[in-house]
Amino acid sequence: MHTGAQFDLAAAARQAVIEQGFEPDFPAEVKAEVEQILSRPMPLNPRAEDLRGLLWSSIDNDTSRDLDQIEYADTLPDGRTRVRIGIADVDAYAPKGSAIDSYAQQETATLYTGVKNFPMLPEELSTGLTSLLEGEDRLCMVTEFVLDANVCRTESCIAESRIYPAIVRNKAQLAYPAVGAWLAGRGEAPEKVAASAELQEQLRLQDGIAQRLRAERVKHGALNIDLAETQSTIKGDEIHLGSELRNPATELIEDFMIAANGVVARTLAAHRIASIRRVVRVPKRWDRIVALAAEYGTELPADPDPISLNEFLCARKEADPDRFPDLSLAIVKLLGPGEYVLERSGGEPVGHFGLAVEDYTHSTAPNRRYADLITQRLLKAMIAGAPSPYTDEELSAIAANCTVKAAAERKLERAMQKRMAAVALSNRIGQHFHAIVTGVNEHGTFVRTLTPRVDGMLVQGKSGLDVGDKIDVKLVHTDAAHGFIDFARA
Repeated sequence: MHTGAQFDLAAAARQAVIEQGFEPDFPAEVKAEVEQILSRPMPLNPRAEDLRGLLWSSIDNDTSRDLDQIEYADTLPDGRTRVRIGIADVDAYAPKGSAIDSYAQQETATLYTGVKNFPMLPEELSTGLTSLLEGEDRLCMVTEFVLDANVCRTESCIAESRIYPAIVRNKAQLAYPAVGAWLAGRGEAPEKVAASAELQEQLRLQDGIAQRLRAERVKHGALNIDLAETQSTIKGDEIHLGSELRNPATELIEDFMIAANGVVARTLAAHRIASIRRVVRVPKRWDRIVALAAEYGTELPADPDPISLNEFLCARKEADPDRFPDLSLAIVKLLGPGEYVLERSGGEPVGHFGLAVEDYTHSTAPNRRYADLITQRLLKAMIAGAPSPYTDEELSAIAANCTVKAAAERKLERAMQKRMAAVALSNRIGQHFHAIVTGVNEHGTFVRTLTPRVDGMLVQGKSGLDVGDKIDVKLVHTDAAHGFIDFARA
């Protein structure tokens, strides 16, 4: 669908960023620091291990340049498998107290609007010196863990782990769609993969390890969620209303990152270092989840139970895989958003209901999320035997700001997706769509159409509806300037 000249989406994105409390422009002092950084050679870390000879690879979105992590796996002589995950050493270029750090602390994350990205860090770093780009020597922090050879232990199949600095070189920058299709047997190997038998073996080993990690989490109640995320994009002068489905490549990276974040959380706890945790609390709307399951003939316990919920989700995925993303969306909405919290030294972890883990932090995306940069500094201080660079009060304030800004970030992304969809659907007034109810609150009743996947408000016929209900709707109005897409119940 052509964007047309009647509405400036780029200008709308910038205005929306400001309205949500973000600052879209880097201050002069940040630009000055960048100039100084560019004039200096790469910092040296005497503790860094030289791992440039390993066959590191990255898998990310097709267009991503801010690469936070690379992966490598191997089999040890005793039959156990080892995973190394290299995380970009952002702190080496943006230390605590710098102007770059102050701006990142204020913004807390890179903003993706579908029209334009507003990076947390200057692009000279996030898509340059601190991005793990193919063929470039880069500093990173490695999270390494070894899996038991055969039988997983009670809590985890990770037998041992360590975290250390290294210098690395990404040998293959790959993308989710092509690698995912190849791993699933639905497509040819991407060019770089086809050209290297060693890389093929490496990716298949990683995939096998990821499946084992996933099975272990599922055994402990991790939820089988399969969201078809709305991902409208602009290519040239056309808006593409699309959705992004999970595939073996996205699951591989997700499983590795969850495992790495768990290792980091347990390591910090073992050293009695206070940290920022990412948690999803026990859902407040469990009663509605129980009611949804009952509509499918499944009785869930009266009290929240992730294992029972996951058994229900797995059964529904097998029974109706085409509609499973719609059920997943309803469950995710009812679980509620995650939040950042301080975990004090020796404190009791809150846990992550959806992942069925008690030890979870954010550590794997310091180019894009400020909480991950904080975690990186805590780890570096731990390795150096130095005191924590943050007090509990500082960590608590940072966690609270990250939670507030994450909510604003979600609103921003939803608003821009709606603006893009409003432009693209402006000539489809009166058409009918299948939809699912995604929200019911004091502000109104909200729905998502299934083809294409577009979020909007139900302005007529909303009585008696709740999250997860499936209905037919008619498009009655669009307003790109305000991001309004209004439906009536058909």
